Amino acid sequence: MSLASEPIITAKPAGFLTRSFQPFRYRDFRLMWGGAFTSTCGTWMQNVAQSWLVLELTGSAFYLGLVGFLSDLPIMLFSLVGGVVADRVDRRKLLLGSQYTQMASAFILTGLVIADKVQIWHILVLVFLSGTGQSFGGPAYQALIPGMVPREDVPKAIALNSIQFNLARTVGPLLAAAAMAAGGLVLCFGLNGISFLAVIISLYIIRATFLPAKTTESVYEGLKQGFAYVKSRGALWQLTVLGFVSTFCGIPLLTLLPVFAKDIFGLGATGFSYLVATSGAGSITGALLYAGLSHNRHRPVLVLWTQIVFALLLSGFAVSRNLPLSHLILFLAGMGLMTMFASITSLVQLGTSEELRGRTMSIFMLAFRSGMPLGNLLFGYLAEQFSPTAALIVASILLAIVATGFLASNSNMKRL
Repeated sequence: MSLASEPIITAKPAGFLTRSFQPFRYRDFRLMWGGAFTSTCGTWMQNVAQSWLVLELTGSAFYLGLVGFLSDLPIMLFSLVGGVVADRVDRRKLLLGSQYTQMASAFILTGLVIADKVQIWHILVLVFLSGTGQSFGGPAYQALIPGMVPREDVPKAIALNSIQFNLARTVGPLLAAAAMAAGGLVLCFGLNGISFLAVIISLYIIRATFLPAKTTESVYEGLKQGFAYVKSRGALWQLTVLGFVSTFCGIPLLTLLPVFAKDIFGLGATGFSYLVATSGAGSITGALLYAGLSHNRHRPVLVLWTQIVFALLLSGFAVSRNLPLSHLILFLAGMGLMTMFASITSLVQLGTSEELRGRTMSIFMLAFRSGMPLGNLLFGYLAEQFSPTAALIVASILLAIVATGFLASNSNMKRL
C-alpha cells in the first residue's frame, strides 16, 4: 500500500480536536471515510426498518437474535479465507465485490416488500448473503486503512472510522424515522441499496494502491502462518479473545433494543429509532474521546476498566423502567462500547506486520464478529425463554468476570 500521492505531514498539532482529526489531511482517507459514512447511514436505516419488520412478522425476540446470528455467521465461515485473499489481491477490487453483493441484497428485499411477498425466510437468506459480502470486504477494509495514513495516525484513523460508523448509527435511525413516515419501511431498504454507490465511487477514485506479494503458498498454509503469528505474539492472542468476549456480551444490547422499545416502554418504530440514535450518539462521543487520547500508554488497562463500567451500565439499562434514564444509560453505554472496540482494534493494528496484516485482521475479525452472532443467538434465546432483562444481566455478569480476570492477571496485553 502506498500513499505517494500525498506528502507526509510531520508537524504535531497540540490541540485535542486537531490531534483527533489528523487523518483527514490525507485525500484517500477522506474519500473512503465519506463514502463509508454515506453507505453506513443506509445500512442503519435498513437495520432499524428490518428489525421492526422482523418483529411485525414474528413477534419473537428469538427471531431477532436469529437474524443477527445469520447476518454474522458468514464472518465465522469465510472471513479467514477473506483475510488470505486480502493479502493476495487488490483490496479495492475485493471491496467492490463486497459492496455489489450487499447492494443486490438490499434491492432484492426492497422488491419483495414492494410486491408484498416478504416472509421471514427471505430476510434470513438475504442477511446471510449480505454477511457473506461483508466477510470478504471486512478484512480488506481493515487492512486498507493503515496504508492511507502514517503509522502514528493509525489509532486516530481507527477511531475516526468508529466515529463514522457511529455517527451513521445516530443519523441513520433518524433518517429511517423520516423515511418510514414518508414512504414506509420499503423506502429505508431502497435508500440503503442506493447508498452503496458512495463506497463504490470512492473505491474507483482513490489513489492508494496495494500490490500483493507473489506467492505459491496455498490458502491453508497462509492461514496456518497467520494463526502461528498471532499465537506467537501473546498480546495479539489475548486481544483477540477480548474482542470476542466484548461483542459476545455487548452487541445483544443493540439486538434486543426493539423488544425493550415495544414490550417494555410501549414505543413504536419512531421511538425505537430514537433509542438506536441515542446509543449511536454515545458511541460518537466515545470514539472522539478515544481519538484524542489515543497516545495514552495505559490504553490496554483503560480498555479493561471500560469493560467493567460498561457491564454495570448494561445491568442498569436492563432493570430501568424510566425512559429518560434509559436514554442516558444508552448514551453512556454507547460511549463505553465504542471505546472498547476502537481501543482493541487499534492495538491489534499497531501490533501487526504489513505482510501479515490481512490474515491477522481476518483472525481478529473472526473472533470479534463471531461474538456477535453467537451472543445474539444465546441472549435472544434467553430473552425469549425468560426475559430481555434477565438476558442482559447475564451478559453483564459474564463481561465483568472476564475483564476482572484480565486485570488481575499478569497478561502480555497490559504491557503493550
